[in-house]
Amino acid sequence: HNTKNTIKEMNADAASDAFKTNITLFTRILDSLLDGYDNRLRPGLGVIIKFIYLLIYPICPQEYTIDVFFRQSWKDERLKFHGPMNILPLNNLMASKIWTPDTFFHNGKKSVAHNMTMPNKLLRIKDDGTLLYTMRLTVHAECPMHLEDFPMDFHSCPLKFGSYAYTISEVTYAWTRNASDSVVVEGESSRLNQYDLLGQTVGQETIKSSTGEYTVMTAHFHLKRKIGYFVIQTYLPCIMTVILSQVSFWLNRESVPARTVFGVTTVLTMTTLSISARNSLPKVAYATAMDWFIAVCYAFVFSALIEFATVNYFTKRGWAWDGKSVVTDKVMRRKTRLFDRLHFQREDISIATVC
Repeated sequence: HNTKNTIKEMNADAASDAFKTNITLFTRILDSLLDGYDNRLRPGLGVIIKFIYLLIYPICPQEYTIDVFFRQSWKDERLKFHGPMNILPLNNLMASKIWTPDTFFHNGKKSVAHNMTMPNKLLRIKDDGTLLYTMRLTVHAECPMHLEDFPMDFHSCPLKFGSYAYTISEVTYAWTRNASDSVVVEGESSRLNQYDLLGQTVGQETIKSSTGEYTVMTAHFHLKRKIGYFVIQTYLPCIMTVILSQVSFWLNRESVPARTVFGVTTVLTMTTLSISARNSLPKVAYATAMDWFIAVCYAFVFSALIEFATVNYFTKRGWAWDGKSVVTDKVMRRKTRLFDRLHFQREDISIATVC
């Protein structure tokens, strides 16, 4: 029994010593990596151009607010090491002590880095000096939209990013994988309320400014608007309102209150639908496809009201469209009766005189 306890204690001590040895070894590796390291200088300064490889995982683009896992990879010869591990997984504290790319979004209005419960950042260093730096970002980016075909419109929303300070002669960006696999959208993330994500494409361009030439990486997300909401909220109510306005033609033209209620109610309904549909749109200076549809529906409804007012006016006044006087059936019947009475009275008087 004593021998077994002694063996267990020796194994525990050996494991503890190995653990302490590994900790000491990793601490020495990290200290040696940062010994004489100047994070103000980019890797390979004055020697070669380094590439920053990118991989984007969008989580949920909606109205062009996009949540992404932004991954960058580059090689820093100063961070080579030799040890029992090929990769050192580190947190964001180490990232603040080494050089990292100054990537920014050209068309971004606002970007937020997630910091709950800790900064959502990952840093891995390989033994050959290759680094993988990942962070989670929420980017509010501009998307030029042409709404002439709204709500049956298509959009291509770009995401442009690159180095802020380093020109193309110092830092060059490249996609990690091929064009189709560099931007990955998960299936659950592409289910949007108002849009269908048709796909995404990536590219690369060079821009010139007064400070030099810079590499700009572009990723375009192709979106198609879902029309179901607008069919239920706008198109069907407008169609039903136009049909309701045509019902007034089936009523007697002398039923003034009924036809007036139909006409005024449908006009007011179309006005309300037009205002509510316009409130869901950005303030644009041109007419959209929905505006033209509502305008045609409004024309039908308003013309039905004008038609009733015109018919009622000329019926009461007894004037036709050509301006000539017309006699209604009632007036004709009254004149015929009066003529018949006068004729009979004259015959009676003549008979009485002869007698």
